[in-house]
Amino acid sequence: MFTPQGPTLRELAVQALSSVEHGYDLLAPKFDHTPFRTPDSILDAVATALDRIGPFDRGLDLCCGTGAGMEVLRELCRESVTGVDISAGMLAVGRGHVDATRARERGEAEELKRGEAEAPERGGANEPQRGEVKAPGRALPDGVPRVGWVRGDARALPFAPVFDVVVSFGAFGHFLPRELPGLFAEVHSVLRPGGRFAFPIMAPPRPSSPVYWALLAFDIVMRVRNAVWRPPFVMYYRAFRLDDVRRELVRAGFEVELHALPEFGRRPDGSPRCRMVVATRVSGPTPA
Repeated sequence: MFTPQGPTLRELAVQALSSVEHGYDLLAPKFDHTPFRTPDSILDAVATALDRIGPFDRGLDLCCGTGAGMEVLRELCRESVTGVDISAGMLAVGRGHVDATRARERGEAEELKRGEAEAPERGGANEPQRGEVKAPGRALPDGVPRVGWVRGDARALPFAPVFDVVVSFGAFGHFLPRELPGLFAEVHSVLRPGGRFAFPIMAPPRPSSPVYWALLAFDIVMRVRNAVWRPPFVMYYRAFRLDDVRRELVRAGFEVELHALPEFGRRPDGSPRCRMVVATRVSGPTPA
């Protein structure tokens, strides 16, 4: 499950005995080499589904970690992309990733400009022929949205209602079920009317699946750990259930739609293996 570049067993043990914030500060340099990072297949599927809904102007990646979701938003948003996370270490790694991507894009753009300057004025190899539709290329750096990083708690977001879309990947296991109403109210409060809150959710594994028992064992271990050790490290992935999530989103003032992600196929009963939840803020203030 872990690559050679990932954390050692000792490093994982130290992280697991820390708070959520400090644990992720410790894990941050090697986080992208663990199975805790959201797989590219899920990121790509959500990006494709959101592309059909967008475009958007301003996006927020909630609990952004090292910025995997930020890359999704950079392809969808025209003005700005913001990542918020409680871990300063994860934010630092994410900022480094985006800086490296920007440097690479600047180099590609400069190479493209040099090629255009050297090409003949008419009839060049890059000029589309009559009847040919030329595929659009990557936007130049001056068309890339601004990127910002904010250290903050998702349960007390430090933003006004300025975002058109909020996404989140793999973070909801760090919130207890009783915290969902407050969390969703915070998201509602930072969205413009008509703004979308989108995230993927996998169908729960069946009891006959080894994944079911692995998640159950992990859940039990974490509950025992939190019963005997302080500070707590909340990480309960089995507690985030679609029916509960949908109910609390509606209570928070959202209209909820479910979009099947066809890339992951369907279960034997015909239901999707993975869905994207899209919660739209309706007009009016955030419910108290």
